[in-house]
Amino acid sequence: GSVRRTWFGLKMDSAAVDIDGSIMEGGGQILRVSAALSCITGSSIKITKIRAGRSSPGLRPQHLSGLQLVSDLCSGNLQGAAIGSSDISLTPGKIRGNRGSVCLLLQVALPCSVFADASSQLTLKGGTNAEMAPQIDYTVKVFKPIVEKFGVHFDCDIRMRGYYPKGGGEVVVTVNPVKELLPVLMTERGTITKIYGRAFVAGVLPFKLAKDMSAAAVRTIRKEIKELYINIQPLQEKEKARGNGNGIIIIAESSTGCVFAGSALGKKGVYADKTGIEAAEMLLRNIRHNGCVDEFLQDQLIIFMALAKGRSRIRTGAVTLHTQTAIHIAEQLTQAKFTITKCEDEQSSNITFIIECEGSGVTNPNL
Repeated sequence: GSVRRTWFGLKMDSAAVDIDGSIMEGGGQILRVSAALSCITGSSIKITKIRAGRSSPGLRPQHLSGLQLVSDLCSGNLQGAAIGSSDISLTPGKIRGNRGSVCLLLQVALPCSVFADASSQLTLKGGTNAEMAPQIDYTVKVFKPIVEKFGVHFDCDIRMRGYYPKGGGEVVVTVNPVKELLPVLMTERGTITKIYGRAFVAGVLPFKLAKDMSAAAVRTIRKEIKELYINIQPLQEKEKARGNGNGIIIIAESSTGCVFAGSALGKKGVYADKTGIEAAEMLLRNIRHNGCVDEFLQDQLIIFMALAKGRSRIRTGAVTLHTQTAIHIAEQLTQAKFTITKCEDEQSSNITFIIECEGSGVTNPNL
């Protein structure tokens, strides 16, 4: 049989952990979560059937740069990594503080950098406000304050915004390592106290688009939330922007420190009003369910819950497939145990869920 040895509190097989890349959500998220956890726990992984159900299966360029980034962060040995590849294996080494230029989202780099031996400075290049990915504003305004509750501290310096489809943005992220992560309790929503945001245009697009997006968003939110002042600033991005683009992000904060967002990017041939309404409706949808995190933050917190020392509990709306997938992978690669409990509220007919995790309590061997 395979030899088991313990490596700072984690069971570790000398054989690689096999991960089926086609299960559940079956996309790039499986790669991100498993590569980051492999790097942190020191377990080798072998991922097969990568994105098997997708229209263009296998690794796409952004997945490849993410895997290479993790491999570099942990001086690992990455095999099979090529565009279109459906099987890869990663054997991690020691996580070192890095000063590299990388091109993928923070989602992979951050958990690894937290367990490095020194602080890291990562230069992320690509779209800052692009389709199918969180806008950089979301990362700074929503993701950052909540992961800080786990004890993760990082700074984000937006040097250049890059708009879809051109990209060309640049963000410098500085991450400080920690000894261990703290568990987080977020079970009470409280009341919504603040709603604010930015509606932007960049490049050759007229400023009127920003004003139209902002006005339409405010009107939509007003129908449901009457008592709050809503401040969505229209902005013309001049200096620090590449490409032509327009978009909007709206943020709501609650009395207990919960943060939610709704966002949308303008597309050719779509009225600015419609973009504003889309973002407003997304925000309202995330306010209605009465959970403490929005649908996008939900799955991004799983890895931190799994690594923390102690029991985390987070109240959410409907549990997304992305979240279920992240839990599945986290349980395969760490000793964390998750439970999901459904809660029905008599008064409001609201159904929320509590995601509870007994974390694996990984400690940073370098500190």
